[in-house]
Amino acid sequence: MRLRFACRPRSIPLQPIHPYFCYLYLLKLHETMYLRPFIASIIILLALPRVFSQNQPPSLRTASYDMQVRLDTAQKKVFGNEILYWKNPSADTVRELQFHLYYNAFKNTESTFVKEQGGFGLFLEAMKEHCGWSWMDIQSMRDEYGNDLTQQMHFIHPDDDNAEDQTVLRVPLPRPVLPGASIRVELEWVAKLPRSGMRTGYKREYYFMAQWFPKVGVYEPAGTRFAEKGQWNCHQYHANVEYYSDFGLYNVAITVPKGFVVGASGTLMGTKEAGDTQTWTYQAEDVIDFTWTASPHFVEVKEEYKGIQLRLLFYPYHLHLAPRYLTVIHDAIDFCAEHFGPYPYPGLTIVDPPLHGTFSSAMEYPSIITTAAVCVLPQGVKTPEILIAHEFVHQYFGQVVATNEQEEAWLDEGITNYYEARIMDEYYGSQTSTIDFLGFKMGNMNSNRADFFGLSDPQVSEIARTSWQFKEASYHTITYSKTTLLLRTLEGMVGTETLDEIMRTYYERWKFRHPGGKDFIAVANEVVFQKFGPLFGENLDWFFEQGLYGTGMCDYAVAAIANTPKPDRAGIFKGLDHCVQPVTDTTEEAYHSVVTLHRLGELRFPLEVRIQFEDGKTITEQWDGKARSKEFSYEGTTKVVSAEIDPEQKIYLDKNFLNNSLNLEPERAGVRQRVFQFMLWMQQIMQSISVFA
Repeated sequence: MRLRFACRPRSIPLQPIHPYFCYLYLLKLHETMYLRPFIASIIILLALPRVFSQNQPPSLRTASYDMQVRLDTAQKKVFGNEILYWKNPSADTVRELQFHLYYNAFKNTESTFVKEQGGFGLFLEAMKEHCGWSWMDIQSMRDEYGNDLTQQMHFIHPDDDNAEDQTVLRVPLPRPVLPGASIRVELEWVAKLPRSGMRTGYKREYYFMAQWFPKVGVYEPAGTRFAEKGQWNCHQYHANVEYYSDFGLYNVAITVPKGFVVGASGTLMGTKEAGDTQTWTYQAEDVIDFTWTASPHFVEVKEEYKGIQLRLLFYPYHLHLAPRYLTVIHDAIDFCAEHFGPYPYPGLTIVDPPLHGTFSSAMEYPSIITTAAVCVLPQGVKTPEILIAHEFVHQYFGQVVATNEQEEAWLDEGITNYYEARIMDEYYGSQTSTIDFLGFKMGNMNSNRADFFGLSDPQVSEIARTSWQFKEASYHTITYSKTTLLLRTLEGMVGTETLDEIMRTYYERWKFRHPGGKDFIAVANEVVFQKFGPLFGENLDWFFEQGLYGTGMCDYAVAAIANTPKPDRAGIFKGLDHCVQPVTDTTEEAYHSVVTLHRLGELRFPLEVRIQFEDGKTITEQWDGKARSKEFSYEGTTKVVSAEIDPEQKIYLDKNFLNNSLNLEPERAGVRQRVFQFMLWMQQIMQSISVFA
């Protein structure tokens, strides 16, 4: 073993190497060599980024790819030559690689994906066209030493023991990868494209290529997320699940028929024609994936916005929607830059699939996202805007902060959905940001309440559940909408500014890395305690324990308001012969007033309670929300006429805002006042119906 091999393996193209890998390698040497002082000195020097490069990449670039691929539109296949450069990110000796072969999920009816998806129906249309099942076949695999790895590779099924599932490939290595060292693997493969597959495939002359190549899994060093020891995290392809990958550098040359327009992750480095084909070459730096699309019918709109190269691809009949797309992406860029930091990539491609390409709609990949629209979509129906805002936020949470959506989907989908609501409500109105059409109005945040509380059983699952284990089609609603309401409740408790500080700190600390739920909670605890001290307890574990890991519901109610006339002071007090008589000629009665509150649900949150008296005086009480019943008592010459729990609706997980308040009509009120109160109640009821319908 030689030092130069550890810091820049001879098989890897010259590029900046992160000091972390050299540290691991030298640490291993430290255990076996006599020159410990010398090695310790070198470790210190290598910790200085200047020694390596003034342009140190922001990620470890654990898995990088060079690929040359050719799309055969006649056979509906992609032919690929791929070189994987994989760096061992751990202190372990790694003796095998594991790969995702996602297209095999669409190979037959027995794959785990098809079984979880609900059967054969999705693929009936595909079967009508030349047995349109999909597959991926690795024809050759060799390491840098010339070892043929093909003979030893075999399929595994770590999640469900489904022997028919072929979406995870295990490849034993004749020469293991030492701590911090690297391996180069060359692959030749062919993929048959799915016809209208889930998120990927083709239909007519529209191609969308997502999870389309053999992709190495993630080796998690001990201490990463749930890993107690170093391990491969390479799940089968499940119907609800999206993806989890390591960061890397991608150089991809895509050959398509001449006349096709290609959009992809990263930056277009150039095009070259040869006969009846054209090759588009892209480079994507520090990304977790590479996705591309192609069609001869694409038209494009280009624009530079605040240094970001924007590119819109759609069919000609959607060209009139370009101003809507550009408006919302400008808003999303501005919002995210202000709240999290600058957009980390040089460009962004927005794809609006044709109607027959909706299988690829509403998805996010590094620097390329998809939306959905129809030609006659009214301006007041904000579907394209919602999707663009959502998928752009994913560039921060999901792509740069690369959480594992397979195991903790709330960390990217839930956080993203919350900020989608924030963006839409801020720029399009809190009552109109989802729809404002023909008199029907609904805001984005309110639509999440309707979605979650509209479930037949909102308690069917906790948020923190592995994605493929959700039951009764609850994955989307629980992961997206309930998490949004939980974060909105946290915002109500600690304030918008503090919530945004939590997210900004979390993003800065974990960008280009793989955090888990415990890491997010640790940031929240840190920021909130710095701002408020022990106001909410030693930490917020109690909040996340019930909100993420429990299924309880939240429901607070004002149960009763009682105003009892207080009798005059009368009786024997000072001496047996001194009797105090009640005052009979007083013009002002005294009252003992009691407001009774109930906690009807299981969740407990601190609350404000607004009490209003007959004379117009208002006071705000604080309640920790823990007891099943709580009373506030008052004595005076004026009655309590109304009480309202959480008057600013901070606790957005409260399932019923209607029972949060109770009003008593003052006795002196006339008929006109009673009619006005009745109309106000009816208005509140109608508004609630519109939200929950």
